Amino acid sequence: MSEALDLWEKPKAQEINMIVGWRQWADAGSMSSGLPQYLIQQTGAHQIGTIKNDGFYLFQIPGTHDLVRPVVKFSDGYPESIKSQRNEFYYTGDDRFGLVIFLGDEPHLDIERYSTALLDAAQALNVKRIVSLGGVYGELPYDKERIVSGSYSLKSMKEEISNLAVTFSDYHGGASIGSYICKRAGERDMELVGLYAFVPTYDFANLRELGNSIRIENDFMAWLGVMRRINYMLKMRFDLDDLEQKTKRLIETVEAKVDELDSVAPQLGVREFLQTLSDEFVETTFDPLDDVWEDELRRLFDDSDSTES
Repeated sequence: MSEALDLWEKPKAQEINMIVGWRQWADAGSMSSGLPQYLIQQTGAHQIGTIKNDGFYLFQIPGTHDLVRPVVKFSDGYPESIKSQRNEFYYTGDDRFGLVIFLGDEPHLDIERYSTALLDAAQALNVKRIVSLGGVYGELPYDKERIVSGSYSLKSMKEEISNLAVTFSDYHGGASIGSYICKRAGERDMELVGLYAFVPTYDFANLRELGNSIRIENDFMAWLGVMRRINYMLKMRFDLDDLEQKTKRLIETVEAKVDELDSVAPQLGVREFLQTLSDEFVETTFDPLDDVWEDELRRLFDDSDSTES
């Protein structure tokens, strides 16, 4: 097992899965960093391990001031705290189903050793499947279901992942950390599913009258869409009522922002532009209620049979 890995608890649930996210490049809508933190807080997950920082991060980049440096806090000359990168494993679950939630800082250096440590942890914890999270910005309606792009580490997984109402990308370019680890997981015959949500952004910087943009920092609608897929895929039962309420309030907030921009410069047709965007958008929804009801009925009959016996 990697020397960079420190695990002090190994849960014994019958089935354990893992969600991984990072404070990283592909973190539009805080999909990769905010959603794992939200799940940790909502489930009361406790920390069970860490990837040590040694060798993965730069202290400075020539020509910059504090882009990558740790943040220190002084009080009357005394350094009270220093905040550096963190890569932490959390766990929540019961004897039957368990979930490991990993939240880390994308490494600057030595991605091979870092990915080895992460995948070693998954194997040591008997993880069945890893789900990595990411987000990318795009010009799309704020009030419609988000597009979710899917990737998979083993070719045998394609048909199953296609049932999640995802698009399969033919992207060719610089790799995100999730994409990199997806490839390395496949080489170790490990199951990893990447879910990337497209998050709305509108750039009005070229319009002097506005000099503004709309960018959703915490896209609860994207979080909700991804969590519906995770619930279905991993047969988990996260209560999504809170995310549904947050999604409703998010749409109302963006609506108010659009009204504000439209009132500042009505001649620019901001609302008309967004309406056209919405009209031309082909919405893909994920709502596998038939399968959920079938699974629930099967579970009820199984429980009834076991009770009678």
